[in-house]
Amino acid sequence: MTKPLSKTALFRADYNAKALARLNKALPEIFPRGVLVRAYARPYIPPMPRLAVDGYWRAHPLRADRLARALARKSGAPEGWTWRLTEKRKDGLPQTFRTPPAPYREKAFARGPGHCCVCGQPVYKLGWHKDLWGTGPSKTASWHSACVIAWRLWVAPSDFAPLLRKLQQRRCAGSGGRLWKTAEIDHRLPLFRVWREHRNLSWPDLLDHWGLPNLDVINRTVHVEKCATEAGYRAERRLLALASSE
Repeated sequence: MTKPLSKTALFRADYNAKALARLNKALPEIFPRGVLVRAYARPYIPPMPRLAVDGYWRAHPLRADRLARALARKSGAPEGWTWRLTEKRKDGLPQTFRTPPAPYREKAFARGPGHCCVCGQPVYKLGWHKDLWGTGPSKTASWHSACVIAWRLWVAPSDFAPLLRKLQQRRCAGSGGRLWKTAEIDHRLPLFRVWREHRNLSWPDLLDHWGLPNLDVINRTVHVEKCATEAGYRAERRLLALASSE
């Protein structure tokens, strides 16, 4: 005797049937295969192509990070741009060195609708980074779907801790021991040092310090020791600066 489906299973089956019909009806003739495969495999199928694209990049933040940094290298920094901070929020300038430098978010260098404010490259249909459809850049979009997720990783890497822990095979990057539940995300090269010592690097090279190449998961005790060492380093630099100014 076949066991009857639960209410949840019936609801999901009904939802997915309707969502699949909507998705197939709205799909353009050309659509990224990887995105479509993931959409069909979801417990709840996204009903629109744009939702499928957004869901794909949310599921692959490290891939989004690599792509966003590669697109930034393709754009390069605009002529005359330098990494600057401001005390007041204006003209798109960051207020802290912890915010990734983003020249194309600044009013002076923004390329306007149809170009991504993170990497500077054209944004195409469905927030994609390539013109698969031959329709040219979007007239309104200002973010790639991938760059949205990459930006989230850069400004809030702790939100992606489970993925980063898995990537490190749940081993502490500092001690080599097993990661504890209290493990924290750390920038291998502290961002204050990036600002003080490396701010003249090219913009794409700067972005590497917010992306995966500079992210570690370390146990809290290791992190505390590292922070203490960094505090000593900063104090030493301040003393040297005072001594040289006398």
